[in-house]
Amino acid sequence: MVNTIKTNEPLLVATHNLGKVKEFKKLFLPYKINIIFSGELGIEEPEETGKTFKDNSIIKAKSGLNLGLNVLADDSGLCIKALNNDPGIYSARWAKKYGGWKSAMKKIYNKLIEKKCKDFSAKYHCCLSLAWKDGKINSYSGEVHGKISWPMRGKKGFGYDPIFIPNGHDITFGEMNKKEKMLIDHRFKAFRKIIKNHIFDGTGQL
Repeated sequence: MVNTIKTNEPLLVATHNLGKVKEFKKLFLPYKINIIFSGELGIEEPEETGKTFKDNSIIKAKSGLNLGLNVLADDSGLCIKALNNDPGIYSARWAKKYGGWKSAMKKIYNKLIEKKCKDFSAKYHCCLSLAWKDGKINSYSGEVHGKISWPMRGKKGFGYDPIFIPNGHDITFGEMNKKEKMLIDHRFKAFRKIIKNHIFDGTGQL
């Protein structure tokens, strides 16, 4: 039997990332799901010891099960082909390591220049994991392909958005309005699979 989340049933979203909080609020809005964020409850983020996005999303999802709620967790990042898919699962950790997102973006550009790269192709990857109160776990992934652009452009979005141009577009995620970005981005693609498989009793379609 497939687990489903019912309308108005609480769902814990395991994230402290304010950019992700805003995106999840918009994604869940049509479905009248009562979402609660781990950052609001003061729940500490677990150590991300996994080797893949899926591993880490499951670790984060399981970390909230002791509250007796179903838990949704995200692990996502920017993978750059010429850098052996770095920063990848270390995307957020690069920002901490190098002193912020802007510094991390400069580091990426400098690495590409140092390597004299001609291929700036990249992708955003997201894995969403649902940890259910009965112990089951479901994971879904989404990707958006594009390229690295320099200099940084746009103040919308978050993370590495100002240097990422998705295929078929000539502006960065940092320049896109929220609705346009949400319709094509990696998190939305993974979220649509959750909608299809687990939500949510007659609340419509994306």
